[in-house]
Amino acid sequence: MDLFYHKPFSRRTAWLAGVLALAALPLAAGASLEALPEYLRPDPFGGLVAVDSSPGAAPPKTLRLTGARAGYLSFHLVVKAPEGDYRLGLQLADPSGRLQVDAYREWFHFTDSEKLYYPDALVPVRLPYRSSLPEPDNRIVHQTAQAFWIDLWIPPDARPGVYPFRATLESKGGPADLTLEVRVLAAVIPNEDVVTMDHNSYGTSWIAEQYPQARAQTAGDFFQSDALFRLIHAYHRIFYENRGIFHQLGYGHGGKVGPEFAPALEGSGRNKHIANWNLFDRHYSSLLDGSAFAATRRGSQPIPFVYLPINPEWPASYLWWGEPGYETEFVNVVSAMERHFREKGWTRTRFEMFFNHKKRYMGFSWDGDEVRFLKDESYFREFGRLLRKALPPDTPVRFVFRADVSWAMERQFQDLAGVVNLWVTSGGILSWYPRAPEMLRRRGDVVWYYSGPPPVTKPASTITRFPFQAWLWGVNGYVHWLTVDAGRDPWFHFGGGGTALVYPGERFGVEGPIPSVRLKIQRNAVEDLALLAALEKSRPAAELREEAAPRFNGSRLAGWWNPRPAFAARPPDEWSGTDIDEATQATDRMLARIPPEAWQHVREFILQLASEEK
Repeated sequence: MDLFYHKPFSRRTAWLAGVLALAALPLAAGASLEALPEYLRPDPFGGLVAVDSSPGAAPPKTLRLTGARAGYLSFHLVVKAPEGDYRLGLQLADPSGRLQVDAYREWFHFTDSEKLYYPDALVPVRLPYRSSLPEPDNRIVHQTAQAFWIDLWIPPDARPGVYPFRATLESKGGPADLTLEVRVLAAVIPNEDVVTMDHNSYGTSWIAEQYPQARAQTAGDFFQSDALFRLIHAYHRIFYENRGIFHQLGYGHGGKVGPEFAPALEGSGRNKHIANWNLFDRHYSSLLDGSAFAATRRGSQPIPFVYLPINPEWPASYLWWGEPGYETEFVNVVSAMERHFREKGWTRTRFEMFFNHKKRYMGFSWDGDEVRFLKDESYFREFGRLLRKALPPDTPVRFVFRADVSWAMERQFQDLAGVVNLWVTSGGILSWYPRAPEMLRRRGDVVWYYSGPPPVTKPASTITRFPFQAWLWGVNGYVHWLTVDAGRDPWFHFGGGGTALVYPGERFGVEGPIPSVRLKIQRNAVEDLALLAALEKSRPAAELREEAAPRFNGSRLAGWWNPRPAFAARPPDEWSGTDIDEATQATDRMLARIPPEAWQHVREFILQLASEEK
């Protein structure tokens, strides 16, 4: 029976989540199958990626995984064979047909900096899979191993128990067989995440660059085409399916808004009005009512956050800033937006007014992003006043004022209380203020911190640090500042993926993005944390944090914070980047090298607690 990406094996076979007992049993010299935990990435020559190797992370003779329902289990399945054709098959025993498997071929990226291969992009494949070594498209001389990422989906109604699994290999080196069994726990992972993992991007020009075939096949303006909106929705879906969200900022540093991100405007002054919603609704309707996600395993849910096109130049012209006409244009248009959202029933999404400009970009004379100077805060208070004036006091539509903060966050938490209510903070500077997350959450604000994705050259478990640190800190989420830029040639001249967690799938016949190993590992950690948070009804959260931190890397919970430096008492415009670097050294050293098996120890702790729940 063939296996398709995101399709069940058959009505008779499926899969699991549970104690995974794997044994690689080569039946003929020269060919074998091997199963590896997610944190040990294979290389194309039968070994492991060097940065994932350590004495505590040796490949286990028997790989054991235990999984809860409504979640995934994952592992690497490695084909080792001499050059020539091979066939890989899977057979899973589940009479109910509820358990499902997704299989992906792992692409080995060659890094120019290290001259090494790392697996990351995941190409969906049909099983049985037939190919040859070396893989023709990956073009690796003397390749002797091909890795596959296996995702094991356990639906919430799966029967707890043990499920057998068998992988078979046919090759010129002879047949090989791999058997295992997996135990599914009775525990169910909540659908709501305790940590929001945000994946940020800018505009849509990168979509046109990454999907040249789609653009070439589009009649008319690609940026107003159904093809563009299908691709945008595909990016939202891939992050949603992998327990994250997707943000796409629709305006530039000078305030120019892409037409696909905003309703069309006409007129000026008191006559400024929304002329039509055509492109905006084509872009956002299915995202804001949740129908874009109807076919996913998580079901239909509206996106929880979205950028508004509002900036100093939209909907009012900044030329009239400080004049009555600016206020009139702003209030007229934003009021009309509120009415439209309310009439559509879009009341479960937070609509963000956010400023992304800096003075040095030469668009505006004040900083909207990472404010450092006290005088710039006056603009936030004025825009907060304008937003309040535009909105009915009893509106069910959830408008929020977002600020990305760093240098002056300690002051801004107080000065802009009641104005800003979504804070996206520099993680390094937030580490000086351990009481801030609880203080902000108590007054109803949302607080995230930000950084960038770890490159593939870091240990595979490095990416679990970000959701884990957010949970340890008690913040609501984490922002990867850029997640869609894999570089000009990620396939053969890879820069490491420090700005990408997905890849364009067009070269593999996929109309949309394909996931990465790092995204899957992150997803599994977010699921684990959602399960752990559900256990807080019987164990205090503070106690769980104290017990989880040392399992990750031998640290203490207090070690995830830095002392507030003396210079923080001075105005931020007197600080330097060097000052900040020195003031975050303690946590930087503590997290300089994360053991490859770090998250596995945390997962075992969570699953043990879950198995004890009644």
